[in-house]
Amino acid sequence: MKKLINGVDDVVVEQLEGMAIAHPELNVNISPHYITRCDAPVAGKVAIVSGGGSGHEPIYHGLVGRNLADGAACGDIFAAPPPDIVLEATQAVNRGKGVLYLYGNYAGDVMNFDMGAELAGDDDIEVRTVLIWDDVCSAPPTQKNNRRGIAGLVPIVKLAGAASQSAGSLDELEATTRKAVLQTRSVGVSMSPGSIPATGKPTFDIDESMIGLGMGIHGEPGVAEIPMTTADDLTPRMLDLIFEDFEKDDEVEALAAGDEIVFFVNSLGSTTMMECLIALRKAREILDAKGLKTYDVIVGPLVTCQEMAGISFSVTRLDDELKRLWELPCQSVCFTKMEGRYGG
Repeated sequence: MKKLINGVDDVVVEQLEGMAIAHPELNVNISPHYITRCDAPVAGKVAIVSGGGSGHEPIYHGLVGRNLADGAACGDIFAAPPPDIVLEATQAVNRGKGVLYLYGNYAGDVMNFDMGAELAGDDDIEVRTVLIWDDVCSAPPTQKNNRRGIAGLVPIVKLAGAASQSAGSLDELEATTRKAVLQTRSVGVSMSPGSIPATGKPTFDIDESMIGLGMGIHGEPGVAEIPMTTADDLTPRMLDLIFEDFEKDDEVEALAAGDEIVFFVNSLGSTTMMECLIALRKAREILDAKGLKTYDVIVGPLVTCQEMAGISFSVTRLDDELKRLWELPCQSVCFTKMEGRYGG
């Protein structure tokens, strides 16, 4: 697959160089690879560091900003950031109230962020970790520790970032963030793969006539391959997986009429906004029929896998605390929200 790049070993560095030019409101550190808010470290604030492999832009650095993450550690393409990068990002945002690590549940990321936390501890920085495991197709509710994190990262970072502005302690921020994770579920589908810039080869193979239901953002296997179908047929299948997961999870209540949710339609890369909006239209019909109140909607390519064709749906249920946090404005490269709720 064709890529408009220079040397394959330079894509992460050159991407960050471009980011620094485009977004002077960010502190872009080229070596080691990490990004922080320009005003970091922020006095009186518990800090948040996210991160992961490059290649999923605009995350992770795209979620660094006001009422979002304070910093992001950037790995090579589809590779976890090394512990030294995690440490430097942590040091750059810490102002003495501690740092929360918030990232997707992938083995390499867990290992390297845990090592980064140990190094930060040696530097007298208190660190807590909250893993994001929103992908309902990667393991059953009884095995959340085996689930991977996908597009649910976006609403969770939004809520955690807002909470960090007023959190009195790292304990308080951790508790609120864990609640946001518990109330967030996602499912993704893919029609065609992305590719790895270093090789130009696809991350997985799937027949043109099939859709991968529940596939991960690197092409990890899902629950099934189904024949290519329409948006109106696929949308209820995806939502049913989310509804069923809430029902089967003993830690949360099933989604019920009157519940208020944030609904996120994410493009995995090459799927167009037109297709996302067509799917959203059917999803809203189903959500309304179930009696769910759509408090806010996000649509767009925020968690991608190069040129992968596919979409994901994420549902985050809000209680009064999470609603208050959601209403706070935020601003970053890829996600800006004005104060208030959807539609007003």
